[in-house]
Amino acid sequence: MAALQLEGLARHYGEREALRDVSLTLEEGRTLVVFGPNGAGKTTLLRVLCTLLRPHAGRVEVLGASLPDEAWRVRGRVGLLAHEPLLYRELTARENLRYHASLHGAREERIDELLELLALRGREDEPLRTLSRGMVQRVAVARAVLHEPDLLLLDEPHSNLDPAAIELVAPLIGAGSGRTRVICSHDPAGGLAQADLVLGLRAGRMALLRGARDVDVGEITELYR
Repeated sequence: MAALQLEGLARHYGEREALRDVSLTLEEGRTLVVFGPNGAGKTTLLRVLCTLLRPHAGRVEVLGASLPDEAWRVRGRVGLLAHEPLLYRELTARENLRYHASLHGAREERIDELLELLALRGREDEPLRTLSRGMVQRVAVARAVLHEPDLLLLDEPHSNLDPAAIELVAPLIGAGSGRTRVICSHDPAGGLAQADLVLGLRAGRMALLRGARDVDVGEITELYR
């Protein structure tokens, strides 16, 4: 079964086209990595897929649900890790996770499990504003996977993470998680290593769509020139 099916997806902001005629199919359990310079439409694509933005044209199906009409069917099955952590700075890590758990029906045991896995024990009851950016990113990872989503939408997921922290989050958002993933990346070699399917965007249009085995780093680098 296809996790994502896009046909002619378009989205604009006033007269500016953010996405135009984007079409692809991603099978369940596979990873799509999206490359492109700033302003290419990568974040807009993620926001459409997680139902935060409505497509203005085309057909969009996510986990078998047609968007925007069936957005309610998919919201609880998607985990979003965005540029912004989508957390409350004045709340503690545990309080933030409890709030999101209440939205999804996740149990306290799941919160404890994630705090342990992400080495946040001992800091979970401190306000987020007192934590380092790397720790906040780890809390954001916990929020994104708290409800055990089927689809992960990851915008530069390793931002602010040191090598040790990248190893901590790998079982949750890496290839070993077994989840379908869409990753936006500016790292040609690192992103390509994770991809099954590669999408290159330039000014909202598809400049590249190919299986990862048929793409080299030079082609991805060319998107940024």
